[in-house]
Amino acid sequence: MARLTDEGDDPYLWLEDLDGADAAGWVRDRNAETVAALTAGEAFAGLRTELRQVLDAEDRIPWPGWRGDRLHYNFWRDATHPRGVWRRTTLDQYRRPEPEWDVLLDVDALAAEEGENWVWSGVTVLRTGYERCLISLSRGGADAVVVREFDLGRRAFVEDGFTLPEAKSVVCWIDADHIFVGTDFGPGSLTSSGYPRIAKRWRRGMPLAAADVVYEGRADDVGVYASHDSTPGFERDFVGRGLDFYRSENHLLTGTGELTRLEVPEDAHWDVHREWLVIRPRSPWTVGGVTHPPGALLATRFDEFLAGGRELTVLFWPDDRTALSHYFWTRNHLILATLADVQSRLEVLTPGETGWRREPLAGVPELEHSGIVVTDPHRSDAYLLASEGFLQPATLRLGQVGGAVETLKREPAFFDTDGLAVRQFFASSVDGTRVPYFVVGDPDAPAGPTLLTGYGGYEISLTPHYSGVIGRGWLARGGTYVVANIRGGGEYGPEWHRAAMRENRPRAYEDFAAVAADLVTRGITTPARLGIEGGSNGGLLMGVMLTRYPALFGAVVAHVPVLDMRRYHRLLAGASWMAEYGDPDRAADWAHLRQYSPYHHVRGDRSYPPVLFVTSTRDDRVHPGHARKMAARLREHGHEVAYYENVEGGHGAAANSEQRAFVWALTLEFLWRKLGRQAHHRPARQVSPADRGTRELATDSGA
Repeated sequence: MARLTDEGDDPYLWLEDLDGADAAGWVRDRNAETVAALTAGEAFAGLRTELRQVLDAEDRIPWPGWRGDRLHYNFWRDATHPRGVWRRTTLDQYRRPEPEWDVLLDVDALAAEEGENWVWSGVTVLRTGYERCLISLSRGGADAVVVREFDLGRRAFVEDGFTLPEAKSVVCWIDADHIFVGTDFGPGSLTSSGYPRIAKRWRRGMPLAAADVVYEGRADDVGVYASHDSTPGFERDFVGRGLDFYRSENHLLTGTGELTRLEVPEDAHWDVHREWLVIRPRSPWTVGGVTHPPGALLATRFDEFLAGGRELTVLFWPDDRTALSHYFWTRNHLILATLADVQSRLEVLTPGETGWRREPLAGVPELEHSGIVVTDPHRSDAYLLASEGFLQPATLRLGQVGGAVETLKREPAFFDTDGLAVRQFFASSVDGTRVPYFVVGDPDAPAGPTLLTGYGGYEISLTPHYSGVIGRGWLARGGTYVVANIRGGGEYGPEWHRAAMRENRPRAYEDFAAVAADLVTRGITTPARLGIEGGSNGGLLMGVMLTRYPALFGAVVAHVPVLDMRRYHRLLAGASWMAEYGDPDRAADWAHLRQYSPYHHVRGDRSYPPVLFVTSTRDDRVHPGHARKMAARLREHGHEVAYYENVEGGHGAAANSEQRAFVWALTLEFLWRKLGRQAHHRPARQVSPADRGTRELATDSGA
């Protein structure tokens, strides 16, 4: 039982073999143990049934997407169609309680007909004419997809149409007879991260191998792209390569194949809409004698910028408590969504002869989290707005900039919120940083079972949202739910993220530990009754909490986790994450990675809380070997560990509602058993809209 110091000491490398008989047998044995231990009895069966009811509820909002043809497209799964149907309808029909849907593709029927385990993975519709699309289907929910051309009028796949075999492909329509494509073209065509290194222009009827190469990246890039802007009067092509997860090199591609470099910072987000170019730098950018801070949003005319002009208009300037969350173009306006201490604000900006006019966006409720679902930037100034809260089911509204706002749909309530409240607190981290977190539950309840979650990476923000699964499975059973907005996320912009990148990664873990301690100090819970859950990068967070702060928690659940920081870059898409974590092959980077790598910090002489790992054999983003090896290492040292690996599901660890309900029932049953059940149980019932009450968000800024 020697300590792991390098990959040469790793006795469990064999568990990385996805097709190995020994590894498969080990997984079967662990699954059998976990299923036998957690799923027997009425409690688990009842919980799984309730969660399945939530996931398959017929009165859920059928969230629409707009493709530019004034129709509402929706992909829908329920108990009758577990794999789902892709469908569309008109606005007038969508307004009705039960719209009449035009079903375009039934994935269940397709899977049965072709004998394939198809999982819907998205679609790209040809804008001109809107009669063709490129549908992506994965086997078992993996990131790798099969791409097939589909005729929307005939509701059938196109014989001899654009078709790609399974790969992590990127496709974009140019016109009805041409697409841009990046895929696995054979040896040497992929980057070390497993993404396309070459982009081609493919003409209908031409063999893929003969398609014209328009751009090539390098083997150590993350990947390349080629895209077409089909806006009438502003048709443009762009190509570029991802230097790492955050930096890219971008070019305008002319009709003659010439490249014009877009001179924006490598780490900036940028977007072109008609005559406008908007730029959001992620690090300080000095241009035209002005230094713009990370997270600002700047606008200029695209042609003038390309010609060398650097007159930039500031559309957003961040401060210590406010960050830009996202933005959406309509035909004539730009909608900005910002976060102020993780609470949303939306406004609309309109360019004019004297500058940009700004005003609040209509239809945004004050006490809920709101965001734009979709706009129609080619045709209109319409927008779809979703508003929700931890205790408020989502409401979908249709608005027109400068016009009326109408309520289209309301999500059903899945649990009784009587007596529950949402509070926001701020914990003080080791270095004094204020770390916000939300607490959802009964504010008058004694210290009891509490579920704390977090992510803290890739500039991803965790914002208030309504979850029927958490509501039914946790809150309705008397638990308290907590969301921590730790560094590494995007809640306060790029600087909040950068504060926990690479060698600064431990700041995220210190923040999460500070929130856990603050919950105990406030009397909300105790260490023995505090459970934590996170997935992917959040699964890494869980692994660090387990090995570095075990005394703070009573139970840990890690979904599809990253755990071996010595080999993560050699497994599947791991090489693309080195900008976030560092390169383990560089001595300086490994020196800080080894300080927290969970797999390398399992000890036999320490006490750990019980832990459950959940992953998927078909996850081709985060290798299941991370969870397998960690579970084996903990078992080797005699620690309490449960393990469940779904044979499909991809990075979500579940391919349909049945599997998703099982995984979450397994998760919550494990937590309830380890943290102790509450004496009372709220009735698991749907609540009518008339029963809903508005609850104000209480904020406590104390340390």
